[in-house]
Amino acid sequence: MTIGCSTTEIELASLAPWASPAPPVGAAERRTRIASAQARMAEIGADALLVNAGASLRYFTGVAWSPSERLVAMLLPVAGEPRIICPAFEQGSLVAELAIAADLLLWEEDEDPVQLAGKLLAPGDTLAIDPLLPFAVGERLRRSFALVDGSPAIDGLRMIKSPSELALMRQAKVMTLEVHRRAARILAPGIRASEVKLFIDRAHRALGAGGSSFCAVQFGRATAFPHGLPEDQALQEDELVLIDTGCTVDGYHSDITRTYAFGAVEPEIREMWDLEKEAQAAAFDAARPGASCESVDAAARQVLERAGLGPDYRLPGLPHRTGHGIGLSIHEPAYLVRGDRTPLAPGMCFSNEPMIVVPDRYGIRLEDHFHVTETGAAWFTEPQHSIDRPFA
Repeated sequence: MTIGCSTTEIELASLAPWASPAPPVGAAERRTRIASAQARMAEIGADALLVNAGASLRYFTGVAWSPSERLVAMLLPVAGEPRIICPAFEQGSLVAELAIAADLLLWEEDEDPVQLAGKLLAPGDTLAIDPLLPFAVGERLRRSFALVDGSPAIDGLRMIKSPSELALMRQAKVMTLEVHRRAARILAPGIRASEVKLFIDRAHRALGAGGSSFCAVQFGRATAFPHGLPEDQALQEDELVLIDTGCTVDGYHSDITRTYAFGAVEPEIREMWDLEKEAQAAAFDAARPGASCESVDAAARQVLERAGLGPDYRLPGLPHRTGHGIGLSIHEPAYLVRGDRTPLAPGMCFSNEPMIVVPDRYGIRLEDHFHVTETGAAWFTEPQHSIDRPFA
């Protein structure tokens, strides 16, 4: 594929909504999730589970609300139906999104929702709480109940994706890869990073996503900073390009990075690009059921350290973890990093991005995602071919 061979207008005009969208997660799957959470609660000795607004509430109920100062949560007893705590004036909006059968516990603006939740439990009950529940809410609950970490009943389930989740994630990632391909075509000397970001957002929308969930566009020296620099750069001839972006489909994230040459780049950069690709491949090859998350990180680092980079997080080298879990949150447990000994299991999904940074000069990040299978790992999208051929 030729880089810089087209225009924004041509590329946007040829995009259309995704022809075969993946089906959304159904009510039956959400009921299974709730039953599984109740089984996990019994294992950890919890009488109830409190799930705060955010990705985990969406996972169980379909309600895609962000946390705020007003408590919105699911209170799930170890046996029985879930209850949704919500401000009374939000009832109509809640019902419109709620994808499961649940009792509503509505509170007025002058009432205390924490007390309302407490009335549904017996004194001394053990309450498993969402690890992302606000500290202040947890501390107030601690006065009356024994609190335990609800991660096994929340993150423990969310880490293992079902076939329907994998299909939604695959669509999001393939859509983003197509947007990447189109973005490379519109590059030209003088184009600003903000123009590329705007195009990427519009292209995601044209394919049926709600725009970009995030976007980083970095040229030349700025690629040496993993999350870029604040200025709006203009692309120059013979510079390195790094673009990292994603979207969501039914809440499930993509997050793909491509690094490639716009014109000619020095031989050292080409050698480092090949090393980055080797490290990414080593991490992929190390991913198999039963292997620890940290062993995947170690596999990538060994490639870099044999080439004289690092060790550990020293630069030039890899300044961050090799990858992160992904799903309804763009970063979620588990993590491909030293110290995370979580064993890999079929259905787990990760980014694979062992970035190489040469301080204040350049950085190279190739990021694709894989899911763990019964025998190893499988890519969601095809990794980059070369520094000059970012796409098949």
